[in-house]
Amino acid sequence: MPYSPVKSSCLLPNLTRTVATAALVALFGVGTVRAEPKYGPGASDKEIKLGQTAPYSGPASIFSINAKVELAYFKMLNETQGGINGRRINLISLDDSYSPPKTVEQTRKLVEDDEVLAIVGMVGTLANVSVAKYLNSKKVPQILGTTGTDKLNDPKAYPWTTTFLSSQDVEGRMYARYILDQMPKARIGVLYQNDDYGKGYYNPFKSEFGERADQMIVKAEPYEISSPTVDSYIVSLKAAGADLVYLAVTPKFAAQAIRKIYELAWHPTVITLTSTASISSVFQPAGLEASKGVLTALWRKDVDDPKWSDDPDVVEYRAFIRQWVPEFSLNDSTQGYQTAVIIAEVLKRCGDNLTRENLMMEATNIKGLRLPLNLTGVTINVSPEDRIPWRSAHMAKFDGTGWQFVTDLMTIPPRP
Repeated sequence: MPYSPVKSSCLLPNLTRTVATAALVALFGVGTVRAEPKYGPGASDKEIKLGQTAPYSGPASIFSINAKVELAYFKMLNETQGGINGRRINLISLDDSYSPPKTVEQTRKLVEDDEVLAIVGMVGTLANVSVAKYLNSKKVPQILGTTGTDKLNDPKAYPWTTTFLSSQDVEGRMYARYILDQMPKARIGVLYQNDDYGKGYYNPFKSEFGERADQMIVKAEPYEISSPTVDSYIVSLKAAGADLVYLAVTPKFAAQAIRKIYELAWHPTVITLTSTASISSVFQPAGLEASKGVLTALWRKDVDDPKWSDDPDVVEYRAFIRQWVPEFSLNDSTQGYQTAVIIAEVLKRCGDNLTRENLMMEATNIKGLRLPLNLTGVTINVSPEDRIPWRSAHMAKFDGTGWQFVTDLMTIPPRP
């Protein structure tokens, strides 16, 4: 069933523009004539209509939490701030069941029937890839999708597309560089999801080892997202003699893999993705003791980690969750929260020029933006040439309670 449209928005301060506006008023006087508003489809004096799909049903339904938090955030903005720049946000969020054909069908409905201004925060790698060509052919903005696939960091092929997740290319290469620096003789076993999601993390990881890849990776096991369990694959990786396991998987399978490794009384180094390094949804189900020592790339504060319990960003975030989506766990909701914040910021920067062209201009000219919950030094940078939002993170180890940094901030530059 489709989720009912809601209206919303919460904004980040833009001191530079505020000062500039004040200076213009002082120079030309209060009576300066405002430029006439410009509108594209879905935008008016009173409303900004946006669209997205999410897997509310199907094998990846856990990720629908991102869309639900975005809906709640925009509802909060509508009710507490009157929307953005005086316009209420109407986000139409439809179920695609994590099925590309359904994603295409629902996206066509949003564009051709609902006539949305843009597709924003679309959930999932398969979803975003499946509609990118269509949306670009229609010149409809596809911005800040919750995917990190490098396939969509292609401004020539997809000039109307940006993404918003830790880049699969950056993250995979970061783990490989950490291994080469700290464990150059590791015997690596890989478990990866057999689709664009899993391969998107595995392929750059493997490529970073260059000619040594076949020597270092002793076994790579693909699994299907419909699989009930990955236990047999973990047994296979152990039998292959791996002493390091790289999990390019989703949360359910990360918990299974970590638990199975523990039950086998096997003690390899375990690296899991940022998206699965959740204390509440992965480590607690797997067992906190079983999860000790797991490594990941950390770029934002883990709101379940006691070290950040009094951090102002975390306090504000907790208050939002308690009031607007109290049914969700705190950690699982951070991605949707940050996505909604940056969508709102881009819309705010559009001012009264709510055309699709201007929306893309703002979405591809973000420099040095710090989002709530980001670690110090991790800022958002999106340009017409590079659509990857950030390239820095700390490698961190779970100690059974929270995270301990094991490296300084690591940065992965664009490929030559």
